[in-house]
Amino acid sequence: MKKYSMLLLFCIVVITGHAQSDVQKIRAVMGQQTTAWNQGNLEAFMDTYWKSDSLLFVGKKGAAYGWQQTLDNYRKSYPSKDEMGQLQFTLLKIQPLGTGFYNVVGKWQLSRKMGDLNGHFTLIFKKIGGGWKIIQDHSS
Repeated sequence: MKKYSMLLLFCIVVITGHAQSDVQKIRAVMGQQTTAWNQGNLEAFMDTYWKSDSLLFVGKKGAAYGWQQTLDNYRKSYPSKDEMGQLQFTLLKIQPLGTGFYNVVGKWQLSRKMGDLNGHFTLIFKKIGGGWKIIQDHSS
């Protein structure tokens, strides 16, 4: 019985450690987004997204599919560094959905000379090629 208890404890420690590592990596991706945005670099910001025609972005104008379409929409909405402002995220919940998938819920805030903007987001991350990428973004 003691042998099984130790094995169970070992499995819990390994699984928990793995999940914490994934959460740290996802937080790092969110940090990468913030840094890129605040530098006015939309291309680097978009590096955190799945570069696929199947990427789904849902915003106030509805659903858009594809990495390039999402980048184009960001460029139209934020054509200059001043309009982009300074981005800050507040992460509210990071939850595993299954092997290789996480759900992230949070708030975003843009501080800008022309007026601040803010809202909420829900992101679905997928582990792709050893890294975490956003495959679905619903921001409002």
